[in-house]
Amino acid sequence: MAIFKTATGSMSSNTIQAKAAVTNVISWIFGISVLVIGILNIVLVHPVPGIIYLLLSLVFLPPVNTFFKNKMGVSIPRVVQIILAVIIIQFTLGVSDLGDMIDDWLI
Repeated sequence: MAIFKTATGSMSSNTIQAKAAVTNVISWIFGISVLVIGILNIVLVHPVPGIIYLLLSLVFLPPVNTFFKNKMGVSIPRVVQIILAVIIIQFTLGVSDLGDMIDDWLI
């Protein structure tokens, strides 16, 4: 078993693969969630924010990240993705019309 030395100590290749798999699953879940929010915005609110959400969902989908990394040499750092995710969640639930519709539906 290969051992990789990191700043925090030794990590086996299995641990690294497991972390990569978890990150991949989280990326898929959030990417699909933003995609659904975009479709709901197109149908229920207005096409412009819906199209923006559809484009933002591409940032989180792993195949798109792989394409950008391989073909264009550009990779979006995880920190930027996390910050963007927090902004998307706050905007969707806080100030968007879709968030208001969800609030009205739940109450």
